[in-house]
Order: sequence, then C-alpha cells, then structure tokens
Amino acid sequence: MTATVSPKDAALWLASGEAVLIDVREPDEFRAEHIACAASIPLNSLGDALGGTQIPAARKMIFQCLKGGRGEVACRTAEAAGAGHAIYNLEGGIAAWKDAGLPVVGSGAPAAIPLFRQVQIAVGIMIATLIALGFSGLTAAFALAGLIGVMLVFAGTTGWCGMAMLLARMPWNRRPA
Repeated sequence: MTATVSPKDAALWLASGEAVLIDVREPDEFRAEHIACAASIPLNSLGDALGGTQIPAARKMIFQCLKGGRGEVACRTAEAAGAGHAIYNLEGGIAAWKDAGLPVVGSGAPAAIPLFRQVQIAVGIMIATLIALGFSGLTAAFALAGLIGVMLVFAGTTGWCGMAMLLARMPWNRRPA
C-alpha cells in the first residue's frame, strides 16, 4: 500500500524543505496549472529520470498528479527503482490541493484536451470503427485494427508516437505566438 500525505501536511513539508514535490502529469497539463514548487517529470519518463536526480536522501519525495491515480503508480515506480527516500502520494492530487485552498500557478484551463487524451480518443474511434466495419463484412478492417494495436505497443515501448506528433500540429493545439 502506497503511503499518502494530505495537501495541508504536504504544504508544511514543502515549506520546511523536508520534502520535494514531483508532478507526474503530462507537460501540457503542467503548463496549464501546477503547484509552484513542483518539478515536472511525466510518469512515462519517471523511471529513467529518477536515476539522475540529485535529491538528498533525507528529503521525502511526494508524487502528485490530477487526482492521485498516476501519483500512486509513480510511488510504486520509485519504490521499485530503489529511490532511497520516504515516498508519498499526494492525497487527491492537485484537485485536493486546490480544494484545500492552497495556491497553484496557472489558469487551470488548458487550451485543449491534453494531447495524451486526444490520442486515446482518436485511436479509440479508429479501432471501434474498424471493428464495426469488420463485423459488417470488410474483414480487412480487423487487420487494420490489429495494426493500430501494434502501433500502440510501439509507441508505448519507444516513447515515439506519430499520432501525438500529428495531433500536436493541429490548430487547436497551437499556442499563440
């Protein structure tokens, strides 16, 4: 079971310097809104990044996401990596932090749906459509759905996602200059 810390206690630990806060949300979520002292290390790169951190062993590590789910995964990742710190998940994530009346940086309103979710939505629509076409008699659609599954495995194992790159160039994801 992952140890948790309340937003109020976390704020005290951070103010006293006895803890560091690591935000494991995606970069676009972090840019939209974050806790001022948080370091951004997305969950998908956490394992590699933990080895290069220079955090004193005496400091507690608090992981934080939107509501706590990814923070819990981050805690398990840090424990498995043998981080050598006391590890905590921020109870309820940044949502609970704000509910406790604690300050955040940013407006909280991302320009669009986070890119990771856009990829999930697009891939879900493609696979559902292809499966429906397959059951309608176009058996080649099943093969295309399988190919998309292989592409997802490739993206997950390498960190390179062509669809994310394509969606990042869409007008709704561009930041004004």
